[in-house]
Amino acid sequence: MMKEYKTVEKEGVDEFIEKKSRFIGHVKPVKTQQEATEFINLLKSKYWDATHNVYAYVLRENNICRSSDDGEPSGTAGVPVLDVLLKEQLVDVCVVVTRYFGGTLLGAGGLVRAYSHGSKIAVESGGIITMAPCKIMTVSVNYSFYDRMNILLADSGANVIESDFSDVVNIKFSIKADNKDVLADKLTQQSNGKYSLKEIGEEFAKV
Repeated sequence: MMKEYKTVEKEGVDEFIEKKSRFIGHVKPVKTQQEATEFINLLKSKYWDATHNVYAYVLRENNICRSSDDGEPSGTAGVPVLDVLLKEQLVDVCVVVTRYFGGTLLGAGGLVRAYSHGSKIAVESGGIITMAPCKIMTVSVNYSFYDRMNILLADSGANVIESDFSDVVNIKFSIKADNKDVLADKLTQQSNGKYSLKEIGEEFAKV
């Protein structure tokens, strides 16, 4: 099974002005080249009147990295956007930095800094998360044990997916495979063997 990786949690956008040029950084989690291309084309049509729509993306699938200067001098735009993703070790992510030219030339160094910054604020707006191979588990507990169960889950780094409150509380959560047995032992001890975990699958999940 694959090891853990870092990506962004959600789509995000942020912008700044540099010497009257407006830079808008967008980010989106993507899994395939098609998803990345669709996101890029969507923004190109949304900002059809922009001077440049520079992009970069990194995919786990086939270790694909792509970037485009979209008309900016070679190496001053797409590569700096991509560099931010590589330095943060992010995958399955696409960033588009849109520029509306403000009339003042930034020079090569200025462009590199501006596009790096655009990529950085885009990534921050999407929120960096770590995804890891996780077991998807369920546990059913009485209401009297619910608070203690929540503390156990938090302490073991589990991520609650949903809680269903009926005659008992059914909690569905993901947990890193390594932490599962520790949680199971603690639950047995604290509930005197009354409750146990049930594994229902595995997937990459946020940790």
